[in-house]
Amino acid sequence: MHQPVLVKEVLEALAPEKCDIIVDATVGTGGHAQAILARLRGEAKLICIDRDRDALRIAKRRLAGHERRVYFAHLEFGRIEALLSDLNVRSVSGFLFDLGLCALHLQNAKRGFSFQSDGPLDMRMNRTQSKNACDVVGAYPFSRLARILRDFGEERFSKRIARAVVNRRKKSPIRTTFQLREVVESAIDKRYRIKSLARVFQAIRIEVNDELNQLKQGLNQAICLLGPGGRLVLVSYHSLEHRLIREELRQKSRGCICPPDLPVCGCGARAVLRVITRKPVVPTLEEIDANPSARSAKLWAAEKLGTGSAERP
Repeated sequence: MHQPVLVKEVLEALAPEKCDIIVDATVGTGGHAQAILARLRGEAKLICIDRDRDALRIAKRRLAGHERRVYFAHLEFGRIEALLSDLNVRSVSGFLFDLGLCALHLQNAKRGFSFQSDGPLDMRMNRTQSKNACDVVGAYPFSRLARILRDFGEERFSKRIARAVVNRRKKSPIRTTFQLREVVESAIDKRYRIKSLARVFQAIRIEVNDELNQLKQGLNQAICLLGPGGRLVLVSYHSLEHRLIREELRQKSRGCICPPDLPVCGCGARAVLRVITRKPVVPTLEEIDANPSARSAKLWAAEKLGTGSAERP
């Protein structure tokens, strides 16, 4: 079973015991959700969302016995607002986004997420969508493929690897993770291979699942749906997520953007969030030793501002 990251810190930031409705927007196999349920009081409800049906099935089994207060939905971040409207939920007390992959993805070779096991080149979190990693590797032109590796993988050898992919697929299709791994390894020096493989697979996965656009949509919708005093908690795992979250929180908490020498505010902008984590919270060394997948995690938290709202401690 996947081991959730920063559970104690998530609970401290989210404060479930003070919430009426919490949305776990990335329930996965239910690790954080299980901990949240143990802290809910009264008639409080938990809405569990994930775009991976396999993960949702596991979460439902893990949370069995709590059907009265848990609702499950298979959807992506961009549809959160529509879902809550359908459920007649107008305001939420807390949102949790635990981003990135889980063991379910990495340990199942048939899902194609890992370069360490051979399987079909898939990488879809939502297997009902049509585009997969094989489509990206097999059909994207050189320039687009190089840009994805550069922008989503921050890969220094993006052009060299993209050229190797294009040259290889002219001879034979690249359909498996080990075939892609072989192409990447053929393009770069041995000392860089492991890091480049990780970056290439990350870049293609982000492209397949439209992860950064989905995250931005989910963040904006969550902020709008939070009631005054509601909490937004996010756990991110790589620099692209870190930067996107940092910028969104900065923008939503800054208020007036007029030049400092302007005597009266002319923009009318108002802060909608109070950032709780001035610096992101990271796992302890003890947690990293017990759960190595936590090593790159960063937790961010903010509170929704509002007229007459009381800030929770």
